[in-house]
Amino acid sequence: MRKKFVRLGLAALLLAVLAFVLLQGGESGQREAGAAGIPLTAEGLAERRGALVDEVVFTQEGDLGKITGLIDNGDLDIYGQGITNTTVFRRLRDSQSAAYDLAYGSSMEVTVNPVGPRFANGDLNPFHVPAIRETLNWLIDRRYVADELYGGLAVPRVLPLSTAFVDYARLADRARALELRYRYDPQRATDVIREQMTNLGAHLEDGRWVFEGEPVHIRILIRTEDTRQQVGDYLANLLEDQGFTVDRLYRTAEEASRIWIATDPKAGGWHLYTGGWVATVINRDESDNLSYYYTPRGRPEPLWQAYTPDPELDGLAERLERRDYSSRAERESLLLRGLELAMRDSVRVWVVDQLNVSPRARDLELATDLAGGVAGSWLWPYTLRFHGRLGGQVLFGVPNLLTEPWNPVAGSNWLYDQLITRGLDDPVLLPDPYTGLPWPQRITGAEVTVQEGLPVTRTLDWLTLGTAPEIQVPADAWIDWDPAAERFVTVGERHPEGLEARTRTRVHYEPGYLERRWHDGSQMSLADMLLPWVLAFARADADSPLFDASYAPNFEVFKRHFRGWRIVSRAPLVVEVYSDQIFPDAETIVSARAPSVSPWHVLALGIDAERRGELAFSSDKADRQKVDWMSLVAGPSLAIFERHLATAREQGLVPYAKLLRPYLRDGEGAERYRALTDWYTAHHHFWVGDGPFYLDSVHAIERTVILRRFADFPDPADKWLRFSKPQIPELALDGPLVVASGAGVELTLGVTYADRPYPAEAIEGVRFLLFDGSARLALKGEAEPVAPGRWRIRLDPEQVAALGIGANRLEVAVTSKRVALPAFASHVFATVPAAAIATDAGGGGGR
Repeated sequence: MRKKFVRLGLAALLLAVLAFVLLQGGESGQREAGAAGIPLTAEGLAERRGALVDEVVFTQEGDLGKITGLIDNGDLDIYGQGITNTTVFRRLRDSQSAAYDLAYGSSMEVTVNPVGPRFANGDLNPFHVPAIRETLNWLIDRRYVADELYGGLAVPRVLPLSTAFVDYARLADRARALELRYRYDPQRATDVIREQMTNLGAHLEDGRWVFEGEPVHIRILIRTEDTRQQVGDYLANLLEDQGFTVDRLYRTAEEASRIWIATDPKAGGWHLYTGGWVATVINRDESDNLSYYYTPRGRPEPLWQAYTPDPELDGLAERLERRDYSSRAERESLLLRGLELAMRDSVRVWVVDQLNVSPRARDLELATDLAGGVAGSWLWPYTLRFHGRLGGQVLFGVPNLLTEPWNPVAGSNWLYDQLITRGLDDPVLLPDPYTGLPWPQRITGAEVTVQEGLPVTRTLDWLTLGTAPEIQVPADAWIDWDPAAERFVTVGERHPEGLEARTRTRVHYEPGYLERRWHDGSQMSLADMLLPWVLAFARADADSPLFDASYAPNFEVFKRHFRGWRIVSRAPLVVEVYSDQIFPDAETIVSARAPSVSPWHVLALGIDAERRGELAFSSDKADRQKVDWMSLVAGPSLAIFERHLATAREQGLVPYAKLLRPYLRDGEGAERYRALTDWYTAHHHFWVGDGPFYLDSVHAIERTVILRRFADFPDPADKWLRFSKPQIPELALDGPLVVASGAGVELTLGVTYADRPYPAEAIEGVRFLLFDGSARLALKGEAEPVAPGRWRIRLDPEQVAALGIGANRLEVAVTSKRVALPAFASHVFATVPAAAIATDAGGGGGR
């Protein structure tokens, strides 16, 4: 999700449009010759640049029950949404034409509207009260949801940490206590609801809550495309049992988005929403989850701007977002306290983490992300291909697209919109789909220096990590923006006494980085890197027409850790960035700091439109100013952009010209606007990128988007094909089922992959937790290796005796250096009196 984080059949009209656009003939399921490419040869692959297929057609298909049949008939090659329905999964598994990939980074939660105690329409909102929000944790039986509604394709989730990522494994012993505090307890939920509703002035009449003579209505937005419909109905039933009058609002993604995302929550259109999120990468550091999900800094939409977290939670979340800690122990202490406060706040009630099954044709291959699957993959544009073939056309289905407006500043955050735009842009670094660690894409290397003692480590060899007693920020580094003079303010001017930072990141870009061309044919320049920095400051300036109140909280966090940046060299391009923000992985520090580019001439049109009050980059500002949320690809924004383009071309518009003009080539402005004019004439949109695909056409009514291979992409087509399969450890834990109290016990753990022992050097840790019959953590420790692929856990007699008599549970977590996904196993055994063991051993004899 980033976060990250988420949010109809093929109609006859859509098929007719596709038939015209794609020039396909024949019956359904038949494609013209060459649609699957030409035979792959070593010579052909060596000559190929950029994408391995020629065209990708995205279409909207919301009926999961059709997906296997569409793949079998050749009407679909791949589907973006992960399958959680067991019936659909079995159908997919049994297909001869289809295959699938597994992903572990999806979650389902209940989003709560906390505005109140009354909405603007006068209705009571019980969920304004934190205690009533908190009680949903006891009301929902997460095990039932995971096992029955998701059919075992999910696991219960209580906390704002994914159970699939490393932070949860590291904190498991302490997080477990918090999970037990919020385990299923419907009677406790009933008691709290009755107390708090009475405090609000409501009372029960014939088992129904009544407030000021009217039934208390709870409006639940229920997504209909997947298992969330069943979860929504289950939640509605629970609340009806509690005495509420429940209105079930069944909506698709787009329909629901208009209510919970685009509308002011004060309007009272909803109380609860069955939300879903997908982490698009393995998240190795979930420190900012609290800020993202529980504070106004999370997102610019009206709902987030309505959050009013407890000051302690807000302060802890902000510190964790800035990584304001000096040791791992301090980080974990902040995170644990933050989790506790977040559970009390509960504007978001986590329900399950899902195992997602991503369908595709058996002859189609790509690198999927271990967390985000197909939809979250950053490498799909670089690895999508037909087995043994080169080129061809891929039919890519998604449950929804064009859900929200696309713009590069504060546009759509919807998973399937971002899935497409990741094919259009070329990041400086790309995440490893199995570990989450960034790899260079447009840089040759980096040097990270941190203050001595800070908890930062390096794993990969494309960068260096060093330490220093102190890091002085150079006086010529830029740290602020002067809007009147249109120039950056230096550290020397702002801090004549000198300034220190906790980190210095020096980034070396590849030769010719700024000699590449945008999709419209115009050549890049340093202005493409500078303008996004200016915009970052301008949108936080209350005196600027670009000021955005929803963006300001995020910028304040940035400002508190940002210590400056400078261009060390222009040829080759080398940039230094100074910050007080750290991450556990040095690779992530580089990824967070390295500046990227955005076409200045396109941004200029958006800036001009927002300055004139015609459009707004963010949904929150659009809502406040009663203008359209800016879209570069569809809707009324296009006519406004077209008008501004004509003016910009005529006047030679350069935003913040005093800063940018010295960084432009001779004639660059004219070249840019001429290229953009030709681009818009050909493609009827303003999305200009630099990725392996370009956006050929957008058909908003038909819900179809077409991408085509960018022939001038600089990289060999096989650059990212080294990623094949994630080596997730497979565990087999074995031990006795009955143990005499006071006797020792030994358990063995098999750790394998593809039926072969998992190499010991690839294992990061094998840790166990032992819980007694009251679910109390009795012991934690580490297993010891005894043979290739075999580990041992020993409990001595005193440790077993301390468990008492009853059922016990031993849980094991294995973390690998090859994948960031922890593997878990558990074993239940009973401790009984020694005499009982002796009696059983006596066979049929009696006394």
